[in-house]
Amino acid sequence: MNTKLKFNNASRSLFFATIRKRVDQYFKDNDTSQNANRQMWFKTLFFITGFFTLYGLIISNAFNVWVMLPLTVLLGMFSAFVGFNVCHDAIHGSFSSSKAVNKILSMVFNLLGASPYVWSISHNVVHHTYTNIPGHDEDIEVAPGLIRLSEQEPVNRIQRYQHLYAFPLYGLASVSWAFRKDFVKFFQPKLGQHKIKHPKREYFNLFFYKAVYYFLFIVLPLLVLDITWWQFLIGFAALHTAQGVTMGLVFQLAHVVEGTAYPEPDANGNMEEAWAEHQMRTTANFAGECPVAAFFLGGLNRQIEHHLFPKVCHIHYAEIGKIVKETAIEFNIPYIENPTFFAALQSHYNMLKRFGKEA
Repeated sequence: MNTKLKFNNASRSLFFATIRKRVDQYFKDNDTSQNANRQMWFKTLFFITGFFTLYGLIISNAFNVWVMLPLTVLLGMFSAFVGFNVCHDAIHGSFSSSKAVNKILSMVFNLLGASPYVWSISHNVVHHTYTNIPGHDEDIEVAPGLIRLSEQEPVNRIQRYQHLYAFPLYGLASVSWAFRKDFVKFFQPKLGQHKIKHPKREYFNLFFYKAVYYFLFIVLPLLVLDITWWQFLIGFAALHTAQGVTMGLVFQLAHVVEGTAYPEPDANGNMEEAWAEHQMRTTANFAGECPVAAFFLGGLNRQIEHHLFPKVCHIHYAEIGKIVKETAIEFNIPYIENPTFFAALQSHYNMLKRFGKEA
């Protein structure tokens, strides 16, 4: 879609001005940095150590295939958890006040099969600005023609069954990222509304770090492990299925659930609401009071707080979430949340059925 979007009086949003003032005051009153604290550094060490330990155990060739397979599934899940808890904050620049620290931690994203540079544009800029706007937010274009996540998308007969096959398809998200998605997005003339002129070094980085990933996760295992080629393929598929399903479910439960909106601009590209109000109507939390979800999902279960304050480390979302919710109620703005992961999963399933019925 070529129409340039403009939010309504985005700079004059009283709601956002109020909530930002209150959140700033929270950090000032508690003499707390909005970046990582000791708890966050513990999580970082836990997930990164777990990732490298699992990889080392697998590549050591010390176990038979029946042990390596569950280790590979765990490695896939830890890959997603590293992305959620470490790289996501680092690429947003919220992990540390030091650009160097954020840069170093964001580079770990390459070891998950994804480009931190491409993600910084498609996610930080495009998705966070144009959330749930059909034709602009590429995050709701998961598998065009197969999975329909908004009423504005074209329909076809197969989509009537999408509530049955969507979840297995989410398992392909990771392998698509490693072999296709980054290349497609990098060489598109535009990402969202943004024409991109990539620095020359990013052409090198894209191909170099993809090559590093292919060596570590394809070439080296085939060279050192005492397995057949078909056993390798099963393990590689298990790794990416575990990583893809973990990623896909968490991302979809934040925006494609009952209650979230899919606003469209008018003929001139004007959005009805200011940016912050738009975020509140297109984003949902889930399992906000669950400490297990908070630990493993890197604050992505609190997407409302993340979308309003992407420069705040997710370790603080539980506390600032109280301020966000109270202010939303005060301004009569929806604060969409599902109490548990499974409630959000059911809600997403219902949305898949709803969008599929029209086919």
